[in-house]
Amino acid sequence: MSGENLLGPEPTLLPDEPAVTAALAKHANPGAVEFAALAAAHPRSPLAWALLADSVWGIDAALPSYAYARVGYHRGLDLLRGAGWRGQGPIPWRHGPNRGFLLSLYALRRAADSLGETEEVTRLTQFLQQADPIAIEEIERYHEDALPPTAAIIILGND
Repeated sequence: MSGENLLGPEPTLLPDEPAVTAALAKHANPGAVEFAALAAAHPRSPLAWALLADSVWGIDAALPSYAYARVGYHRGLDLLRGAGWRGQGPIPWRHGPNRGFLLSLYALRRAADSLGETEEVTRLTQFLQQADPIAIEEIERYHEDALPPTAAIIILGND
């Protein structure tokens, strides 16, 4: 027995985004500029908006991160509804194309927390947990894995 609710709605699986994936493959180490261009070229992609939200979060910009994540969240809701989602049911992290929406949801939650929006944080946490009980843990692992390795710093001086 897998532990899944057999009486609940089927998991919603979003379609692949091959154009977004191809655009990402063109950059070895994309940053905010590249992610902004990606979101402009693919405005319906929750992944593009999530990546943009994450990229500006890294430069301590909670409000722009919140705004970009909110766009990704709403674009993701549109895609979910188009895929048959009716406001509830699993949105599994293990399905790669769902990750853009889940990353947007997480980024929105993180930015809302930094802005003091406690009620919104509670709602978004519940949404993430209902979408996939392991989503928060997996997203935090994803962010840890995405961090660049620590670089050695050599200080040269005149002794």
